Amino acid sequence: MATRIRLARRGRKKAARFEIVIADSRAPRDGKFIEKIGTYNPQTVPATIVIDDEKAMKWLMVGAQPSETVRRMLHYKGLMFRKHLQLGVNKGAITQEAADEKMAAWREAKDQKIESRISKLSSDKQQAAKDRMTAEAKVKEARTEAIRKKQEEAAKANEPAAEASEEAPEASTEETTENAGE
Repeated sequence: MATRIRLARRGRKKAARFEIVIADSRAPRDGKFIEKIGTYNPQTVPATIVIDDEKAMKWLMVGAQPSETVRRMLHYKGLMFRKHLQLGVNKGAITQEAADEKMAAWREAKDQKIESRISKLSSDKQQAAKDRMTAEAKVKEARTEAIRKKQEEAAKANEPAAEASEEAPEASTEETTENAGE
C-alpha cells in the first residue's frame, strides 16, 4: 500500500481549511485516511500551518510520500531538512548532537525571518492607514476651502444686489411722497 501525506479539504465554500493526513494513495481526497497529522489554514496572513512534527517524521522515515503542496509545507516547517539530517545520522555521516545543533540554528534563523515578515506586514498596514488618514485630511481641507470660496462668491454677489435694493427703497419712498402730495 502506497501512503501519501496530503491535504483533505474541510470548511465551507470559499472558506477552505485543510487537514494534513496520511492516506492510501488510491483513497479519494476527502475520503478515508489513516492518520491526521496537522492542519493548514490559507485564509490567514501569513497562512497558518500546524503539524505534529513527531508523527510527520515517523511517516516520512517509513516512506510516506508527501504531495507537492505538503512537501512545501514540510520544507517551510523544517521537517524535510530534519529528515535529511536524520538520514545522515542513520548512515553515520554526522552525530545526533551535530544534527540537533544544525536544526536548532536553522529553526532560529527561520523564526527570525517569519517574525520580520509579520512585523513588516504590520508596519505596512499601519503606514497604509496613516496614508489614508492623510489623504482624507487633504480631501476634507479641499472641500472646506471650496465651500468657503463659494460662500465668499455668494456674499460678493449679494453685496451689489443689496446695495441696489437699498437705493431702490429710497427712490420708491420719494415717489410715494410725491404722489401723496398731488
